[in-house]
Amino acid sequence: MTRLDDLKWTPRWVSHMGCLKGCLDYLGLRVTDAWLYGATGHAFVINIADGVCPSGPTAWNTKMLFELGKNLGYAIECVWGTKQGGDLARAQQNGWDLARRTIGDGLPCYGWELDVPEYYVVHGYDDRGYHYSGPGCDDGAGPKPWRELGDTEIGCFEMNAVRPGRGVDVATVVRDALTFALEVGGGSDRWTFPNYHAGLSGYDAWIQAFETGVASRFGAGYNAAVWAECRRYAAGFLKEAGERTDAKHRSLFADAVSCYQKVHAALAEVSKIYPFCHDHEAERVAVDAKSAAAARALRDAREAEEAGLATLGRIVDAIGS
Repeated sequence: MTRLDDLKWTPRWVSHMGCLKGCLDYLGLRVTDAWLYGATGHAFVINIADGVCPSGPTAWNTKMLFELGKNLGYAIECVWGTKQGGDLARAQQNGWDLARRTIGDGLPCYGWELDVPEYYVVHGYDDRGYHYSGPGCDDGAGPKPWRELGDTEIGCFEMNAVRPGRGVDVATVVRDALTFALEVGGGSDRWTFPNYHAGLSGYDAWIQAFETGVASRFGAGYNAAVWAECRRYAAGFLKEAGERTDAKHRSLFADAVSCYQKVHAALAEVSKIYPFCHDHEAERVAVDAKSAAAARALRDAREAEEAGLATLGRIVDAIGS
């Protein structure tokens, strides 16, 4: 077995970010969770599927995460393919070659659905397949036969190699991240697939699902945990940004921090009402006092998010001038 000792994911609800954090730590690129979530834009994403399907947190166009990640001083080489597209076998071979080459160079990589439909750090390989760390196997598991990766009901293959790059100045990191936040927060369909809803329209779809009894109970708990985590780090990123950019903008950043703290608190309340649990996979949320309370919390989150986006727009204008 060829292995990178000490490489493992950092447990987070957003497994993509948890894998990236583990890879960056291994490379010695020290960034806080808040700076990673914020600089890549993930802290400001919300993506709600029809019926609050648990696929929402992972089923969206994540290309901007790769582009914005370059600002932090790393670059990603990706192999991607699908069963539906007829290129799974090619992707499996190319991904296997990429992972072995990358690990052989002493660099980390991570991939999709080595176990459950989440992201996993790949910390080694043998003649059968991948050895990995991620949700459900913090300390490691494997081998995952390399010809099985991607051959699932979802049918997506993804393998990413993480390499050191060249970062940019803090003002550019912040401006680029917040520009993306404004686009995705405004509900741009550039980042969503059919039957998914981004930004403020995501809150609307989530509220409607609670009020009509079509929300997945499993999805409700998972989405609440994921997006609450993101908004907690959004507030943290904005606080760091206010401290690391021109002091004349500090009051604007403080206003934005306040908004996203309110969003986080409201989403944390939804997570408290509907905590994550695997036992609810086949259930729908009943229309009752609990769902009404969750819908009220989501309205509070939406209102605070709308105010936060307006403030982010003022920040982008200010630091871009």
